[in-house]
Amino acid sequence: MADHGQASFWTQANALLRKNLTYQRKHIWTNVRLVLVPLFLCLLLLSIQLLLEAVMSKVSDMAKCGSKDAPNGDYCPIPNPPLLPPMLHIPEPESRAVKAGFFPYSDLPDLSCRKTKTCPLTMLLTGKNQSLGKALSGTMFGGSFAVNTSDLWPSLADNVLGTTLGAGMDSFRDPGIDSGLAIYSIQPQCNANSTWPLSLGKTRTEVKCVQGLCLWRNTSTEVNEEIFKGSWRGNTERMTNEIAAAYDLLSTDGKNLDVNIWYNATYYNSRGPQNKPLVRVPRLISLVSSVYLKFLKGPGTKILFEFVKEVPKNSTKSNSDIASLFGPLFFTWVVLLLFPVILTSLVYEKQERLRIIMKMHGLGDGPYWLISYAYFLTISVLYILSLVSFGSVIGLNYFRLNSYSVQFVFYFIYLNLQIAIAFLVSTMFSKVKTVTVVAYIMVFGTGLLGNFLFAQLLDSPSFPDKWIIVLELFPGFSLFRGLYEFAQAAFHGNGMKWGDLSESGMDKVFYIMLVEWFVTLTVAYVVDQVLTSGKSPCLFTKKATTSLPDPSVQSQSSDNILIDMEKADVTHEREKVEVMRIEGSTWHAIVCDNLKKVYPGRDGNPPKIAVRGMYLDVPSGECFGMLGPNGAGKTSFINMVSSALKKDQYRN
Repeated sequence: MADHGQASFWTQANALLRKNLTYQRKHIWTNVRLVLVPLFLCLLLLSIQLLLEAVMSKVSDMAKCGSKDAPNGDYCPIPNPPLLPPMLHIPEPESRAVKAGFFPYSDLPDLSCRKTKTCPLTMLLTGKNQSLGKALSGTMFGGSFAVNTSDLWPSLADNVLGTTLGAGMDSFRDPGIDSGLAIYSIQPQCNANSTWPLSLGKTRTEVKCVQGLCLWRNTSTEVNEEIFKGSWRGNTERMTNEIAAAYDLLSTDGKNLDVNIWYNATYYNSRGPQNKPLVRVPRLISLVSSVYLKFLKGPGTKILFEFVKEVPKNSTKSNSDIASLFGPLFFTWVVLLLFPVILTSLVYEKQERLRIIMKMHGLGDGPYWLISYAYFLTISVLYILSLVSFGSVIGLNYFRLNSYSVQFVFYFIYLNLQIAIAFLVSTMFSKVKTVTVVAYIMVFGTGLLGNFLFAQLLDSPSFPDKWIIVLELFPGFSLFRGLYEFAQAAFHGNGMKWGDLSESGMDKVFYIMLVEWFVTLTVAYVVDQVLTSGKSPCLFTKKATTSLPDPSVQSQSSDNILIDMEKADVTHEREKVEVMRIEGSTWHAIVCDNLKKVYPGRDGNPPKIAVRGMYLDVPSGECFGMLGPNGAGKTSFINMVSSALKKDQYRN
């Protein structure tokens, strides 16, 4: 008799591993496509980068720096940067603040000025000392526009200039001047059609007069409310009523200047972190400082803000690191492609009843979970290692510059979390086709949401950090945040190191994923036990000692089975068969003499006895039936007997 003990852990591991390998072999082309996708994306990113560098190099060779055909002055050396006038960023004429139903203030211009495009621009003042505010607002703007061409910059600094365009990326050029649009001179009063020509180096432009209003508000809350309602999103009429700027004088008095400034940062917040433009705040600061000094020392005191000038620079090369620019989206998809593979494998076992079959062959829940988890983790780690290795070999800075140890820890934690989520989600599905569609929707949806929604929130300085952490509780956004920070670190040329984790917020991502990994894995195991065994979630881990059979009791039960087999009818049937064997009788249709059926043990499991010593004689023309519990061997006996008969004998 073979040993009936349970197969060893390693025997079960070997059997389950061979089962998994057989499944993967049946889906070999799916696996090949899975491996080729990240390699293809890496090659695609490298090809785009090389193509872009070749095009830029060819265009640069066609035109020399300094010529009118130069392709892009940003990359050319600028030994003598031009002087640029400091300007305010003011609203478009049709967007400036006017009276409206959602504004309770009567000191704003009438709506009719928008038809003639003569609406003044509005600045707001608030603070603790209203009389001081009134005094400062009276001298905020200069008089009529006047320029001395022989002494251009000091004379130009006496004027308060503005433009409707935001600042550029640097001060080597100003879009408000190079665009050909008019520059505005902000004055207390304007004559009709007041315009003046202005020459700034080789640039010819014109200056138009615009009236400036400085209006007092009692509190900073009123200022915030008016600025908010000035946006079309902030009022029910969907009307744009922009305020140019605002000052909170706080505790400003005759001895100190204490001021907060509101300014328009719409253009600053609308671009990515690599393309943050300048903001036109310096002129706002100099304006209030100059007005305050005039208040203290008299109108003859001036602090002239004459010009803005960049530092000279050498020629620079364009940063064409395409992998760092598009890496967060592409590599989010690459890592998430493992999720459908793991999930469909688990659901396939449920659909084909493989899990139940493995249980019937002695595979326990503990070994199944441990072995399956280790198998998926090994496959995932090898997949990521091949991705990072291939990306590094072909020279992608996204992988080369970031610390490999930081990358390994990040990917390792997320891969464990992804496997745990796959185990949890697999309990909700029973069909492979359904779960495949759902899984791939999650993959591509997560990448798109991360790139076009979550990335914008990360770039916005006004979006609270606590809500970023809340969004990162979704595992897909945690993955995207990590890949996004890797891309930012690589794009700026330094790469992510261990010392950069807290500054970039990666430490919080690590903590979130670690906690989610533990919680998700625990919940997945509990749910699996409840669904497969039907036990209570609170009691599934408790095993009653009375439910485990004692070896002595099991042995006694086996003896009882042998004793039951020696009943009188059983003994009589065996004696009849033995007599028939001796006499050689041939008039019985069926004669079974100690018929046995034993399935050999496999994978370390004991042999399975289907039929144990069957004695039976059935005379010709007689019908008989078989009664017994499940597993007694009825079907096995019928199959054994019917296989010994010819096909035409079934009809007799």
